[in-house]
Amino acid sequence: MSFTAPRAILFDLDGTLADTAPDLAAAVNQLRTARGLAPTPYEILRPTASAGARGMIGASFGLTPADEGYEELRQGFFDNYQAAMMVHSRLFDGVRELLDGIEAAGLVWGIVTNKPARFTDPLMPLIGLDHASCVVSGDTTAHAKPHPAPLLEAANRLGLAPEQCWYAGDDLRDIQAGRAAGMPTIACQWGYCGAVEPQSWDADHLLATPLDLLALLRATLKDGALAA
Repeated sequence: MSFTAPRAILFDLDGTLADTAPDLAAAVNQLRTARGLAPTPYEILRPTASAGARGMIGASFGLTPADEGYEELRQGFFDNYQAAMMVHSRLFDGVRELLDGIEAAGLVWGIVTNKPARFTDPLMPLIGLDHASCVVSGDTTAHAKPHPAPLLEAANRLGLAPEQCWYAGDDLRDIQAGRAAGMPTIACQWGYCGAVEPQSWDADHLLATPLDLLALLRATLKDGALAA
C-alpha cells in the first residue's frame, strides 16, 4: 500500500494508547480469590489484555465463550473492572507527545476499540483522552474488530475517506480490520501483541514506540508520500 499523508490517525485503546492491563488483571484475579484460588501471575495475563474479558478469562480460568460458566465469569469480570478501572492504568510513555504532535500538525485523532462503551465512556476523561475527535467502542456498530465496520464508522464520523486515515493497534485483529477498511496500518510493538508475532501481521509499518510513529508521521507529511 502506498503510505500517503493522512488527515487523521485512528488508534486502538488497550495496549496502544493506554496500558490498562494492570486493572484488567486485577479484575479477573478478584474472581479467582473470591473462589479461593491463587491469583494468576501478571506475566501470564498481560499478553491477553487486548482481548478483554475473553483473553483474561481464557488465561486465568482456561474457559472460552462456548464453555459452561464463562458467562457468569464474564459478568463478574465486567463488574469488578467497572468498579476499579483507573487504579493503575496510564498512557504509555510517549503517547501524550504523539497526540500533541498530531494536533500540532493540524490533524485529528480518534479511538476505535473493542472495549464496550460501558467502560470506554467513563475511562476517556479519567485517563486524559476525552479530547479525541471520535470514539467508536466495541458495541457502537453491529460488528467488532476484525470486522472493518468500526473503522469505517470512525472515518464517516470524521468526514474522511478510509484511505485518509491511518490505523494503529497492538493486536492482529487491529491490522486485519484496518486492511479490510482500506486504511494504512501500524503495528504497535510497545503494546500487548498477544501470542501472534506482529512481524507476521502484514501491517504497513511495525514500530517500537509511540515516538517512532510521530517520526513516521512527520516524515510522511514532509515528503507527501512514503512507500510502505
